[in-house]
Amino acid sequence: MSRILWADDEIDLLKPYIIFLQEKGYDVLTANNGQDAIDYCRNEPLDIVFLDENMPGLSGLETLETIKSLRPSLPVVMITKSEEERIMEQAIGAKIADYLIKPVNPNQILLCLKKHIHQREIVEKHTNRGYQEEFSDISFMIDTAKTVEEWMAVYKQLSHWDLELQNVDSSMREMLHMQSQQANAAFAKFITKNYENWFTSGERPMMSPDIFKNVLFPMLDKGEKVFFVVIDNFRYDQWKTIQPLISEFFNVANESTYLSILPTATQYARNAIFAGLMPLQIQEMFPNLWVDEDEEEGKNLNEKELIQTQLDRFRKHYGFSYFKINESDFCERVIKQLKGLQTPLNVVVLNFIDMLSHSRTDSKMMRELCNDEAAYRSLTLSWFKHSPTYELFRRIAQLGYKIVLTTDHGTVRVQNPVQIIGDKNTNTNLRYKVGKSLNFQSKNAFEITHPKQVGLPCPNVSSSYVFCTGEEFFGYPNNFNYYAQYYRNTFQHGGISMEELIIPLITLDPK
Repeated sequence: MSRILWADDEIDLLKPYIIFLQEKGYDVLTANNGQDAIDYCRNEPLDIVFLDENMPGLSGLETLETIKSLRPSLPVVMITKSEEERIMEQAIGAKIADYLIKPVNPNQILLCLKKHIHQREIVEKHTNRGYQEEFSDISFMIDTAKTVEEWMAVYKQLSHWDLELQNVDSSMREMLHMQSQQANAAFAKFITKNYENWFTSGERPMMSPDIFKNVLFPMLDKGEKVFFVVIDNFRYDQWKTIQPLISEFFNVANESTYLSILPTATQYARNAIFAGLMPLQIQEMFPNLWVDEDEEEGKNLNEKELIQTQLDRFRKHYGFSYFKINESDFCERVIKQLKGLQTPLNVVVLNFIDMLSHSRTDSKMMRELCNDEAAYRSLTLSWFKHSPTYELFRRIAQLGYKIVLTTDHGTVRVQNPVQIIGDKNTNTNLRYKVGKSLNFQSKNAFEITHPKQVGLPCPNVSSSYVFCTGEEFFGYPNNFNYYAQYYRNTFQHGGISMEELIIPLITLDPK
């Protein structure tokens, strides 16, 4: 039973309201002065306080200040005859939950109670009902999806409900997870059936190498000033999480998604974005700019040079700047340089979420802080809000630049280890392997035996690529159980899932 304290020096005149609330199932305590109200708040469990602003002795505002110092989270609704702006501002500044002008009616009181006491259970009820009503529609979308666009629509629907259900205590979350698993299984079959055909037929959907040609060049050709921001490991649901903050400075001119290439790993996908080429083409045309899997050199050290090759190839003579931001102090230095920028194209790579993903795997504390998708999104939001990145976006908007925001790939939380055997030169990524004579147990894995046909380098004549699907990840037979326990429930990339392959592409106009 919810417990209400109503403090008013004319409390006897409010008896009809008290009886009304008691009949609705509320336990109502009453006080006719501020000091009694404070004593109740100090000694009694309460869910909400209705507080008269104009009382003799301690005023409503003085009482409010003491109550908030004692019980900061206790909602207090100020009730007053006065509509003076000064009084309203004082009450709001003292963090009242709501403000009602006398005479109040019972429906106003009930609305306050629903809003401040029962909001969570009402939201949960409506959210659960909403997902239940759409469950069959989403299942039908999964069963009938035959195009990339239809799969993108499925993923956006599932992401929407994941965000809606994350803050409610709901059994629907388990149902959503099962539906997402079903969708990812069907999506993996769609990719394995079509991926190689997209390249052999020459008719593929928009993918990593097409972003400059299809999105950035048309904007630059129209004389627009653009920041191209690539946030590594940035999923669609993470975009939706930070969108409200970005909307303070930018209008969303276009929100779409496109497909990362395979492997959904930075070495391949991000280099493909900047070069406008598939990895095999980069290796063949610019061998000095490509780093093979077995080389120790960093795999993304030549991004600026790759951008220049794409500009040259398309005969675009735009000047550009390039910044890779791994630490907050470097981001602050970039912010200081913005005012002097004259280049129409400016490329920024933000690596925080990639570092978060890796630290979550390697750190026990980070595993506790980031134990599911909702927590992963929460840390992303906290990073964006409290790091210099927030200021970076604000300053870009002030300078009048548009932003094209995207990523190279997403990540998926893995659960199911599967064994694989390869030679000593096989790469270490958990979601895909490239090597000779790969022997794997998973029935769901996708193997590409002719890598060159899909634009991938072939380290040896007999090399193939094998990709995990769904929530699987590869482990070697040696110490398999330890390996499986260590990496289970971590966020990984490189394989085939909607979370890794379907990635955001957002155009932002400064306000």
